[in-house]
Order: sequence, then structure tokens, then C-alpha cells
Amino acid sequence: MNVDIPEGKNPIEYVWGDMVPGIGPAAANFSLAVYAHTTLGLREFEAARLRIAQINGCLFCLDWRTERDGLKVEEEFADAVARWRTTDAFDERTRLAAEYAERYTLDHHGLDDEFWERMTAHYGQAEIVELTMSLGSWLAFGRLNRVLGLDAMCVLPGH
Repeated sequence: MNVDIPEGKNPIEYVWGDMVPGIGPAAANFSLAVYAHTTLGLREFEAARLRIAQINGCLFCLDWRTERDGLKVEEEFADAVARWRTTDAFDERTRLAAEYAERYTLDHHGLDDEFWERMTAHYGQAEIVELTMSLGSWLAFGRLNRVLGLDAMCVLPGH
């Protein structure tokens, strides 16, 4: 489905703000907080974010790269995320972030004791909560953008 966007309106601002003023701005603030207040490293953050983007198919999310202090992940990073099981480009935290993102999105009931043993060996509880909240944001809002066709209407700055 494509939401009808009035002429001259920014699709994201219109849908997330004008259409649902009681919900949209709060959702946008949550989405922005994930980026502004993360304590996770850039590589693990981007591995999780990109894995959800790959599963959701959100064009905007797939094209986006988070920047921190002028740094972004390398061009080949998204391909490595798709091959998280076998790539040699990841340390264990980054690999676990991609795995958690995939399992959270596709099989959250299958997160078993073996997974949590591996996860807690590399992440503290606060980091796991933060990553889980980030996953929820990316899953919900990337999927919203994809399902409503907003991802095809939005263009990243500089594109």
C-alpha cells in the first residue's frame, strides 16, 4: 500500500506527524533516541540495524549508514552482515548482534539458553536491553516504512 501524500509534503513528516499527531512524534523521538543515546559500538549497532533492514526490505534503511564521529562502516559491511554466520569480517560481538537481530525478527520464540549463554558472555544486561530496544525500533519502523511504501518515496540526503 502507498499512503497518499499531499503535494509538497515530506512523506515521513506527513505520515509520522500530520496523520497521527498523538503517536507519530513519540515514535519519531524513540527512533531518534536509539541513534542519539546508544552505548553500543558502531559495528555491532550497524550489524543489527542492517540485518533487520535486510529482512524488512526497507529501501531507505538498506541505504542508510549510521555515522559516528565522522566514521561509517566500510562499503562491504552490508554484504558481510548478510553472511554473518561465515564472514571473517566480524568479531564475536558484531556476529552476535547480527544473529540476535535475525532471530529477534524471525524466531524470537527460538531464543534458547544456548543463545543467551553466548550473548551474556559478550554483552552485559544493560547492553542487551539497549540492543533489544533498538531492534524493536528498527523492526517496527522499518517495517512500517516498507509496508506503507514510504521507503520508496524518501531519498537520503546527498542522494
